Amino acid sequence: KTTMLTKFESKSARVKGLAFHPVRPWICASLHNGVIQLWDYRVGTVIDRFEEHDGPVRGVDFHLHEPLIVTGGDDYKIKVWDYKLRRCLFTLLGHLDYIRTVQFHPNATQFPWILSASDDQTLRLWDFQKRSCLSVLTGHNHYVMCAAFHPSEDLIVSASLDQTVRVWDTAGLRKKQLGGPGLDEGYPGMMDVNGNRGGTSAAAATALNVQAELFGTNDVVVKYVLEGHDRGVNWAAFHPTLPLLASAADDRQVKLWRMSETKAWEVDTLRGHANNVSCCLFHPKQELVVSNSEDRSIRVWDVSKRVGVQTFRREGDRFWILAAHRSQNLLAAGHDSGMIVFKLERERPASAHGPGDKLYYVRGRELFCHDYSRATDGSSGVDVPIASLRRVGQQAQTDGIGSGPRFLSYNMHNPTEGNILVCSEVDGGCYELITFSLTNAGGSVTDGKRGSCLGPGVFLGRNRFAVLDRHKREIVVKNLNNETTKRVTAPVPNVDCLYDGGASGRII
Repeated sequence: KTTMLTKFESKSARVKGLAFHPVRPWICASLHNGVIQLWDYRVGTVIDRFEEHDGPVRGVDFHLHEPLIVTGGDDYKIKVWDYKLRRCLFTLLGHLDYIRTVQFHPNATQFPWILSASDDQTLRLWDFQKRSCLSVLTGHNHYVMCAAFHPSEDLIVSASLDQTVRVWDTAGLRKKQLGGPGLDEGYPGMMDVNGNRGGTSAAAATALNVQAELFGTNDVVVKYVLEGHDRGVNWAAFHPTLPLLASAADDRQVKLWRMSETKAWEVDTLRGHANNVSCCLFHPKQELVVSNSEDRSIRVWDVSKRVGVQTFRREGDRFWILAAHRSQNLLAAGHDSGMIVFKLERERPASAHGPGDKLYYVRGRELFCHDYSRATDGSSGVDVPIASLRRVGQQAQTDGIGSGPRFLSYNMHNPTEGNILVCSEVDGGCYELITFSLTNAGGSVTDGKRGSCLGPGVFLGRNRFAVLDRHKREIVVKNLNNETTKRVTAPVPNVDCLYDGGASGRII
């Protein structure tokens, strides 16, 4: 099943850069026509637009805490904007060619840093409070298409059309920046805690700046060079918690890499895209990689099984960029005529009310009963595990892409035992009947009674339920042994769903 849960869709010029606001329901899109749009994706409106860049704007990012946006464009300029004041605060100059990506440091309170990648074959680190360049990272010998900070370690990853991915160690720069004057080593512009400049003369500072500009500094060193792609690499991304990397390239492949303290190596190649792969990222919550491509598709890959598990296609638009929300189950993709904000699966669990103060629901692969009558101070009740649910469907299932149960139905007509129908949309639709003791919850559970259906199942009486045959669209009545007792032709031929009719033997 490849229906995308689209939350919002915009129409605009080609979207080259995307960034979610960390808290508010906003997304910033930088466009090929030079405009930067700030959207509220819940309401579907443009809140603001910023137009000062000359030419396409490829990189954009939100600051984690302050009302700042950073952008980088084909005019060689990095601009920092205040979205509350609605204006550009300043411009950082130094790159000599198009700027591909820009990013604020994830530990934004401690590091007032911006990372940029450019077609001038360098990455640059900037201090946006001092509005100065901290370091020029040289080593790539073609356009640097992307650069990103590690979420928690002193690492940077970059991808280049020179067919390599590089991982850089920024620990030296961090120590230099956060050390007091004693550790300053004559770095210009360093301040101690009292705001006093580090102990170097202006002339020495200028000389150091020139030296840094010409030769780069050794504060940031290359840790690994990853070789394996046969064409230019467009994107590379760190896993949020594991020592893994993903890269996307013009060889139509997505590669997974693992890092240790001393080396990094290729783990696997994910094949399936039919054109240049523009971007890839690890899903923040699930063990999935999401990639998109100029082949007009977004693909979802299972990291542990290393296979493609979902493909979303667009008719006429090539994809260029992906973004993931840092705390919510939201992704965004930019393409030739706008962008989409989407989810891979619903977060609302399948649930059904039982008798009394009981709510039955599914979490992960478990069926629980939440008993509101046993509420204590500070809690709404007690969760009682009822049964483990088996994975459904013929093919191996992947968590995080809508393989979980979609509907639950509880048998209100049976006072002596609990009956629940768990219905899923996997493989076109299927159900499982679970029977359990009401007095000894989680004790004797009988399951294994399964079949195919379309939509939710409905209980008709104490020992009968009905499901919709997904091929013939007939209403099939079964007993609790899962034996068919009756088939009823639906009053209209294109029935999609059954609902409880509110009384025994009645269906809507």
